[in-house]
Amino acid sequence: MSDKLSLSRRTKTLQVESVDHEAMGIARLDGKVVFIDGALPNERVKATITKEKNAFDLAQIDTILSASPTRTTPRCPHFGMCGGCNMQHAQADAQVAFKQRILEDNLARIGRVKSECMLPPIYGPEWGYRHRARLSVRYVEKKGGVLVGFHEKSSSFVADMHECHILPRHIGFLIDPLRELISALSIRDRLPQVEVAVGEEVTILVLRILETPSSQDEQLIKAFADTHGLVIWFQTKGPDSAAPFYPLSFPGLTYSLPDFAVTMPFAPTEFTQVNPLVNRALVSRAMNHLDPQPGERIVDLFCGLGNFTLPIARSGAQVLGVEGNPQLIERAYHNAEFNGLRESVEFRAMNLFTVTEESFTALGPMDKLLIDPPRDGAVEVVKSLGQVLPNKVVYVSCNPATLARDAQIMVHQQGYKLRAAGVVNMFPHTAHVESIAIFERA
Repeated sequence: MSDKLSLSRRTKTLQVESVDHEAMGIARLDGKVVFIDGALPNERVKATITKEKNAFDLAQIDTILSASPTRTTPRCPHFGMCGGCNMQHAQADAQVAFKQRILEDNLARIGRVKSECMLPPIYGPEWGYRHRARLSVRYVEKKGGVLVGFHEKSSSFVADMHECHILPRHIGFLIDPLRELISALSIRDRLPQVEVAVGEEVTILVLRILETPSSQDEQLIKAFADTHGLVIWFQTKGPDSAAPFYPLSFPGLTYSLPDFAVTMPFAPTEFTQVNPLVNRALVSRAMNHLDPQPGERIVDLFCGLGNFTLPIARSGAQVLGVEGNPQLIERAYHNAEFNGLRESVEFRAMNLFTVTEESFTALGPMDKLLIDPPRDGAVEVVKSLGQVLPNKVVYVSCNPATLARDAQIMVHQQGYKLRAAGVVNMFPHTAHVESIAIFERA
């Protein structure tokens, strides 16, 4: 009787107000926030409290009493179990609206700023968009062999999946053949990861191997590559150890930015944006707002292999790309040569997370600045702007919380205005929020 009573107290009827950055529905119970897995805004649900904490509770839906009009049937049969994406239960346009609300809320709550203009969202293909991925591999005897895929939701276990709809079709339906291949290898329990890199002319799979494959293993892998039209690389240690295995003659990986007549070669272990079509639109929007002009000196921070640097250089401006990874600097110089832009660019290696006002000022005068940091943001950079103060800053962000934190410094300490901001739907069906913000000197 006491167990039933306890269960009834933990099962509540809740009204969902919004979603958070992990796509959890947000409701309130006696003033306390409740995060509800799988709930959408404006839904009324019966949910069981699964974990109670001081600041919030976690809950699972038992029954949807009143469904959101934006709720839809997930396309993938593994949705809810696989952690690769967590928003397929919401219509695509609703997903983008949720992300825009998250961006606006972060700017207001964390940054205490409001954009003068909200830009229209950048959309791209909903399915088959993910041209870069790391698939985990585990040999699990109880599951009947090898598992290949993303991790289970909120777990380190590999999901038991057979298809993926956010990967390009030729990769998304390659999971079962990969499982069969790896199961047949003598090193099946010494192969923890397959990295996928899809270029415009070739697809490369990088097999992370912890033990030398046998000659029979090699024959099986070569036959697999021939059957599916793939190039296989082996990686024995860190990313630097990745090298071609079979075939040894193949087209290089590239992606292109047609608006700027730029083609970018890259290696399968080097960072590139996972969604090439949305990346094209993002670069075009950034260039439109940065408006680089001949004679200007522009600095591109966290420049990587030159994704924004080379389009800036194509405008006729002189551009300095700064990046912490020396190997990406080498790649960026190669890409500048490849595109005939070597005379317009310079690259420097610098740790931008430890930059000071003195070291930042040493980069020289800059008319405009582009920042494209990782999730940690660019707090030391924006703190160091005081002596340089470029007239315009275009900030590309993959984390609205750190963008908002940095925006607070730029607006309230460095004297910039947040002229425009908007979301970029780089990762459909996930809660990941990519965005762009434009700052100008007041």
